Amino acid sequence: MTYVVPLVEHAPARPFLMADQVGRALAAAKILDEAAPDPYEPGTWRLRAGSKVGAVALTVPGAGAVTVRITPKVPVPRLFFLLGYSADPGGWQDGMVDLAEHSDLLPALAHAVERQTDRALRQGLLQGYRIVEEASLVVRGRIREADQIKRRSGMPMPVEVAYDEFTTDIAENQILRTAVDRLLRLPGVPRAIRTRLLHQRTRLADITTLVRGQPVPAWRPTRLNARYHGALHLAKVVLEGASAEHLPGGLRMDGFVFDMNRVYEDFVCAALREALRPYGGRSVLQAKGVHMDEGDSVRLRPDFVWYSDSGAPGIVADAKYKARKRSGYPNEDLYQMLAYCTALGLSEGHLVYAKGNALLTSHRVRRAGTVLHQHALDLDQQPDALLAEVQELIRHMVAGR
Repeated sequence: MTYVVPLVEHAPARPFLMADQVGRALAAAKILDEAAPDPYEPGTWRLRAGSKVGAVALTVPGAGAVTVRITPKVPVPRLFFLLGYSADPGGWQDGMVDLAEHSDLLPALAHAVERQTDRALRQGLLQGYRIVEEASLVVRGRIREADQIKRRSGMPMPVEVAYDEFTTDIAENQILRTAVDRLLRLPGVPRAIRTRLLHQRTRLADITTLVRGQPVPAWRPTRLNARYHGALHLAKVVLEGASAEHLPGGLRMDGFVFDMNRVYEDFVCAALREALRPYGGRSVLQAKGVHMDEGDSVRLRPDFVWYSDSGAPGIVADAKYKARKRSGYPNEDLYQMLAYCTALGLSEGHLVYAKGNALLTSHRVRRAGTVLHQHALDLDQQPDALLAEVQELIRHMVAGR
């Protein structure tokens, strides 16, 4: 039997009729905030999505398959803006990705990747140099002497060599090929888009597919690969979010899931960094080397710290996508920010929430005088208005220094 479970990010739990084996499989996959049997309705499971959005297919031995589709609360075009701006604030343009008629996340992503890949490959595959290490009967490049001694025990042939090869099998094409392959394996990609993705895979047929679990090869934006930039940024989203795992009990999970907490955090940090450029200094994301105690044994990692030209910390901020309390912001966020301010020697700290159920507020800490600000960004705005709101937020932060 095939089960289809449609959910919405952070929506209340919903009951679904399904076999206990399938419900337990969903609980084991850990993609939902809640997956538990209903105590009053036998054969019913209550399911609730958290911050993870996307589509996942679970194959359950002896019980069929279940497909979970989690829709983000943020409109899909806005979500693509957040993703794109985080990856490339300077080069991203609203409308760069044509989402056509697709309002669901996965079809929209597959469509966007295919269109951008087609645009990138329209002038042919990009070529470049890559380092090749191999055993050869002909000496070319340089001889890898250590490997020759280790592997050949002094024999003259074959020779372990390394050389630069001018080829299409480079990092940029490998990333696109792997992203296309993974999209073709995901559930919920419409047939028309799948057909176009197969065409792109044919274009990339001679390119090496990246091995799952290994780091994505580095590539550097240049004038020569400028036509690839949009496709590569979207391909990175696919490679970071796609998964194929074997879980306990013979379960197999294939899908595309990413965490809205991470998406929002990356956007806020990138937007703050760009807005602070006119003020000089340097911005550090996921700051390291910050400790709460004098013995440097309790580490802290603020999402964002701005240091002035003198090297002194001037602004600290943390991005919070979801306020978990219905009545307002959670107190534990304030405790965390107070620790950051104390460790950095700052009199003010800033918590930046996605606009929800609470308004802008500030708290002055007793006997310390530290002021903790809680801001809210409205993600339902158009990109220009959203970035303008970030600019206003920066003016507030700078004025408080």
